[in-house]
Amino acid sequence: MYAILQIGGRQYKVAAGNTIKVDRLPNEIGQEVQLAQVCALGDGGTVTVGHPHLEGVSVVAKVLEHDRAKKILVFKKKRRQGYHKAKGHRQDYTTLRITSILNGVQAQQPSAQANEQLAYEPQEVQPQEVE
Repeated sequence: MYAILQIGGRQYKVAAGNTIKVDRLPNEIGQEVQLAQVCALGDGGTVTVGHPHLEGVSVVAKVLEHDRAKKILVFKKKRRQGYHKAKGHRQDYTTLRITSILNGVQAQQPSAQANEQLAYEPQEVQPQEVE
């Protein structure tokens, strides 16, 4: 079983036992985190997609560490002007280990009314007489 979840504007495909690096979370090291923004859930040959997220489905993860990524160098230069500027940046991140994927309620399919809103049906336009 796998899940596609959204954390900090990015999507990650995870399964139980995976380790992922995400943008810094405010949780303590060793604490359990429940992530509820699950976009899709795959189990064998069936895939359930949320609109935009699945109800009743969540992913439980354990915070392993907080760290900073390698430094990237941002260098600006204007040729023949004697202008150059160097600046570095290190992104904070949190390492998570996925412990389980909880599917408390079977994922609901979008209602018929939602399907009607999503489907586009062109309407016939009657020609009008110009006087």
